[in-house]
Amino acid sequence: MDNRNAVWRQVDTHKARLIALSDEVWGTPEVCYTEERSAAAHAAELRHQGFRVTQATAGIPTAVVGEAGEGGPVIAFLGEYDALPGLSQAAGVAAHTPVEQGGHGHGCGHNLLGSAALLAATALKDWLAEQGLPGRVRYYGCPAEEGGAAKAFMVREGLFADADAAVTWHPSSFWEVTPPLSLANTRADFVFTGRASHAAAAPHLGRSALDAVELMNVGVNYMREHMPSDARVHYAYLETGGIAPNVVQAHARVRYSIRARDLPGMRDLVARVRKIAEGAALMTETRVEMRIVSAVSNLVGNTPLEEALHGVMEDLGAPHFDEADRAFAREIQGTLTPQDIAAVYRTIGLPVTDAPLADFLVPLDANRNPAIGSTDVGDVSWVVPTVQAHAPTVAVGTPFHTWQVVAQGKTPAAHKAMVQVAKAMAALGARLATDASLREAAKADLKARTGPEGYVSPLPAEVQPPLTMSVSVG
Repeated sequence: MDNRNAVWRQVDTHKARLIALSDEVWGTPEVCYTEERSAAAHAAELRHQGFRVTQATAGIPTAVVGEAGEGGPVIAFLGEYDALPGLSQAAGVAAHTPVEQGGHGHGCGHNLLGSAALLAATALKDWLAEQGLPGRVRYYGCPAEEGGAAKAFMVREGLFADADAAVTWHPSSFWEVTPPLSLANTRADFVFTGRASHAAAAPHLGRSALDAVELMNVGVNYMREHMPSDARVHYAYLETGGIAPNVVQAHARVRYSIRARDLPGMRDLVARVRKIAEGAALMTETRVEMRIVSAVSNLVGNTPLEEALHGVMEDLGAPHFDEADRAFAREIQGTLTPQDIAAVYRTIGLPVTDAPLADFLVPLDANRNPAIGSTDVGDVSWVVPTVQAHAPTVAVGTPFHTWQVVAQGKTPAAHKAMVQVAKAMAALGARLATDASLREAAKADLKARTGPEGYVSPLPAEVQPPLTMSVSVG
């Protein structure tokens, strides 16, 4: 029996409240592990909708889990609500207009992401109750996706051990099943300690930690020629030893993000970067300590779930935008370059069009050239059959992690896409709750992909959630 329309009606019943939640979270942007108000708002909405709520899971104060229903399979929906630093922007304005200079902003659309996932979970919960069917619906409110790896810590704590499937989504330019590709990633601080001295009177007595950081960066940059072409290494200075040039800097710290296509490749690259740091310390007669901040695994695909979700998205259709939606999207596109727009079409392997908002489903077998980043959804996908959707919440070509995404985070078009993807996720959840053969096929696919060893956390056992990683340092 096809009950998807009934599930979609449940989404429509609750959409106004969840759109309001999305806008509320947009208005209180909070970065990695500081999402107190956003997590509280999600917890309050879960309680209002009748979920049993557990907060501060896995030792993370801003992680929330809500569960409803009894017996049957466990269908998980993954939500996020963290923002990005320095991206404050007025809503609905197609020009760079910060609300607060240097303030935060939802430059990756996670205000929409968490709210749509919670909307799908609520709709499925009510649909199961209406149908008198067993099943548990679980919403995971996951903070700190932007580099904090909260889901990796939640997986390590066993919070997904009994889930049968996990469903999530991400804002995008397009309506599609998300390609299951991401880079494994380790974030690590390299802390150098030298010896201070008077830089003019006694420079020979000093040992510069800042020199060590700079030499390390030079060494890593030379390494780029000799690492896999799909690997990535980035860095940011966290401490530079002060502001006095007449003092030899005794302390310096640099944070590295080290990415590779899979976990073995990432571990090899991390070891090479560490050797370069040790070489820099040797050259400058300083000491270096490597401190792992966070780590995530690469995504594991799941063909049965991807095909099932694609079918749902095909039946449902892309969001229905009106001329006002398209007009503002064109204004946003006016702030972009033709290269920005061409780049996103290249990722889906389709020719460029002049449509300001995507109104089509990307074929599952499109000849893609995906732009690959990292996500802690990867760790969930190693232990639970997982699938993700993309929905067109922004004008085609909008680069993410920019003010343009923030400007579009409360638009009617973004709300329409958020509701449409909630319908897709809820419908897939309904099928997973009632179709044991789909669940078993998804589990068999996961087992075949992960092999006999299965999941091994990329997090060293001693590393705990970096709750203070967003604290400003010199």
